[in-house]
Amino acid sequence: MTDPPVTISLRGLWHGGQHCIGIHFLHNLALNNALKKAGARWSKTHTAWHVALSKQNYLRIAKAIGQQGIIDRSELDAYLRSIQHATGSILPTQAPGPAKPNYHERSNSQPKAPAAPEKPVGKVNLHVMPAMEQHLILKGYSPNTKRTYLGEMRQYLQVLGSYPADSMTVQRIKDYLSWCHTHCQLSENTIHSRMNALKFYYEQVLHREKFFWEIPRPKKPLQLPKVISEEKIVEGLLSIENLKHRALLMLAYSAGLRVSEAVAVKLENLDTHRMQVHIQRGKGKKDRMVPLSAVALQTMQKYLAQYRPAFWLFEGQFKDTHLSNRTAQILFRNTFQKLGIPEHTGFHSLRHSYATHLLENGTDISIIQKLLGHNDIKTTLRYTHVSQKTINKIESPLDKIMRKKARDP
Repeated sequence: MTDPPVTISLRGLWHGGQHCIGIHFLHNLALNNALKKAGARWSKTHTAWHVALSKQNYLRIAKAIGQQGIIDRSELDAYLRSIQHATGSILPTQAPGPAKPNYHERSNSQPKAPAAPEKPVGKVNLHVMPAMEQHLILKGYSPNTKRTYLGEMRQYLQVLGSYPADSMTVQRIKDYLSWCHTHCQLSENTIHSRMNALKFYYEQVLHREKFFWEIPRPKKPLQLPKVISEEKIVEGLLSIENLKHRALLMLAYSAGLRVSEAVAVKLENLDTHRMQVHIQRGKGKKDRMVPLSAVALQTMQKYLAQYRPAFWLFEGQFKDTHLSNRTAQILFRNTFQKLGIPEHTGFHSLRHSYATHLLENGTDISIIQKLLGHNDIKTTLRYTHVSQKTINKIESPLDKIMRKKARDP
């Protein structure tokens, strides 16, 4: 007796800056392999397979599923209708927005920030996103920067509606950014990110030189690095039972790695003879060498003997992928939050702690700069503000006065 076909629900979702088809079903190894061969990717965020939203991808996925499952596309059809797609087609057809942008509208029923999937880009601006994406690719920007810039530009175009972006003047952009401040209540960092995206389009794509010179930028808040004590670091690392997870966090702290660098280390990057780790294409596409901790290496050798990864040091769900940044961040949070560290302390605090502990142990600031891969020494000098070595040398005037008073008869 054969097993009944699996019900496969197709749903629309917004992922990686684009509309996608989400593929949901109970775990089935044969279907997993078929979808992977058809070009689908697994999303830990949505816990589903997905492909970009297109008619070709839909047909490819339907063919891969074949007789193994029954496709239910009712939720996908509802999603297509909600974003004003043609009912019988998977190919998107954009609809125009309002005739003119109004930055001074006030409505309590509107969300603080526009949600990208909910409102289409006006037809007059359909050329903007492809032109910008092509320019980002040709300039060699990182995937994270491309995703951020395109996401910010899409929200900008959604507000413009049917008003042409290429006709915007400096004053109109000022009005828009004022609206982002007052209506959307965006943070200074988000405003900077949005301004960077707009500046890239108008100055790099449209070649309008010095277009943003007249537009002031908000002052960024000076935030000190979040540092975990050496004792808490060791307590957290030793509490991890999973050997793979312990090796990952131990390597990240012992070498001061960013989360994207830690998960993307390859086996060939480990030089156990020179006790170094080769970090390839870190932030800014820069390579650098960092020391390999002897203690971390011991844990690594046990991990390698047990897990036997083939290419990536820390493999993901499939052998041809590495662990995602998100998985590493969740692992960090699950490990360290139970030790009582502040709630908003994240994976990057391992890097902050590494730099601060080096400084407190007497390492020269210029060496720390090279180990972290900072271009500007000013970035590294932030750690002097949180180093106990610096702060503990300072005696409070109150303590000095009271000590003097206690000595005087």
